[in-house]
Amino acid sequence: MEHTILIVDDEPFITEILTEALSREPYVILTAGSAEDALGLLAQMQVDVIISDEKMPGMSGSEFLAVVRKKYPDTIRMILTGHGSLESAMRAINEGQIYRFFTKPCNVLDLAMTIRKAIRQNDLKKAIQRLLSAEKRQSVFIKTLEKQYPGITKVNRDSRGEIIIDDAIDNGRWDTLIDEINRAVRSRQAILGSRA
Repeated sequence: MEHTILIVDDEPFITEILTEALSREPYVILTAGSAEDALGLLAQMQVDVIISDEKMPGMSGSEFLAVVRKKYPDTIRMILTGHGSLESAMRAINEGQIYRFFTKPCNVLDLAMTIRKAIRQNDLKKAIQRLLSAEKRQSVFIKTLEKQYPGITKVNRDSRGEIIIDDAIDNGRWDTLIDEINRAVRSRQAILGSRA
């Protein structure tokens, strides 16, 4: 899956340098000359990482990233500034909850590695969210089966932990129950498959 990086800086040579430095990475790289232009791009497409200058005409980088945090909370936010004061770093961290603060000139190798690490963490977070969502859907499905077929999810085990099958259930009833469960599972899979 290709990731998209948005570089926001009012100085074109900075965006050119960073674009060139990241060109060997497997990313789609977009640039914007202002926070306003960047917000326009964000409204049109999904962006995974934003690297924004702090000091720009109009909206500052920390103000811009605070807006991004509210509108696009899953976007990884980084700030780049030539004016690396503690005050500007704290403002960016508090307002935009940035992932990393860089000062100009920044080490492009460090920037590339930080982007890679941040994307990997974000991808893992999304994968965990997908798994939790799937687990929740499966839990609801199991509860539905339990309501339709009371006791279906309960099993007796012997001392070795093996499942004990009740011999009192005759084969005809057992086969009927298995057929009904298979139909319910196939139906559920068809519904889930149509949502994918």
